[in-house]
Amino acid sequence: MNIYKLSNDIDIVSAMKKLNVDSGGIAIMKKKSKLHFFYLKHIYCGASNILKQDALSIGAELIVPHGAVDCSLQYHDAILICNDKQLEILSNKEKAQPFKLKLLSKFISKFKNRKKYEPKIMGVINANDDSFFSGSRFSGDEAVAQIEKMIEDGADIIDIGGVSSRPGSEYCGVEEELRRVTPIIKEIYKRNLYQKAIFSIDSFVPEVIDLALNNGFKIANDITGLSDENVAKVVSKYNASVCIMHMKGTPKDMQNKPFYENVILEVDKFFEERIEIAYKYGIEDIILDVGIGFGKRLEDNLSLIKHLEHFTHYGYELLIGASRKSMIDMIIPTPVEKRLPGTLSLHLEAIKNGASIIRCHDVAEHKQAIEVYKAIESINI
Repeated sequence: MNIYKLSNDIDIVSAMKKLNVDSGGIAIMKKKSKLHFFYLKHIYCGASNILKQDALSIGAELIVPHGAVDCSLQYHDAILICNDKQLEILSNKEKAQPFKLKLLSKFISKFKNRKKYEPKIMGVINANDDSFFSGSRFSGDEAVAQIEKMIEDGADIIDIGGVSSRPGSEYCGVEEELRRVTPIIKEIYKRNLYQKAIFSIDSFVPEVIDLALNNGFKIANDITGLSDENVAKVVSKYNASVCIMHMKGTPKDMQNKPFYENVILEVDKFFEERIEIAYKYGIEDIILDVGIGFGKRLEDNLSLIKHLEHFTHYGYELLIGASRKSMIDMIIPTPVEKRLPGTLSLHLEAIKNGASIIRCHDVAEHKQAIEVYKAIESINI
């Protein structure tokens, strides 16, 4: 007998089919192949003791600190470890338990049979002179030529923005934003480019979004996350999609010592509130963006990418935009022009953790990297 170690990221269903496992066996074993880790913050000791016994009874585990079992710690944090099958059993068991364990049941059940989306590339076109990366700034015919190149290079979505949202920037005003983006929007419509790719308008201004959606655009990319409900009204009017992004503060002040007790929970609460606004206006086609670099410290950005899978519980596509951002420079000093390798590393990790829309400046390079990543993921035994 010869033995070799397989990757934990193996597609176990494909591997079992290659082994000629019967369909019933595949269904059973699939549920045992993926581990989940859930962080339970400020859980009551009575709840943790019930949950620990329920977990142990089915082969799962709840990791608790010293003092949890005898309740000398009345409240504490814990980590639940379970596979898909155990998750299914626990989500049913905890429905009948006290001490807010019903909330746990409801939350973990969202990770059963989670929908997976194919990665898409969103190319960035900035119609202004103030964006942090000069290589993304275009206007007039130059912008149209770059759009056509991005489509040829493999972009699925093109995001057009007339306003810089770099740290410290100030809004230019509605009239100036319209002056910058109108010629490009009109040219996209005139040349039927919206039939070759999906177009997104990067704006939080209803008048600008209305213009774009009326000219073939399909997505409103709102960095303020529907803070103006008039944006939701316009999106609803065109039955379009909205990208809800989290930002702490405004571009002008967002990097003035941002702080989070827990960035995952705070961003999650924000999404919960803003999704309700979208629902209020009948918007169901939603994309979520955790807002890398928008009012975040380095550790916040890294944590959001590492634990991005948490936000898949909403069932919507997740967008990540870390392209050439200063977090790379904080890790290893690098000028913006040379941050492509770091960008690719961050974006591939984000895809691994649940992102399906990658907003970037370098479309061809991302297309190649993602195709190679997918090829590796397709290999089994």
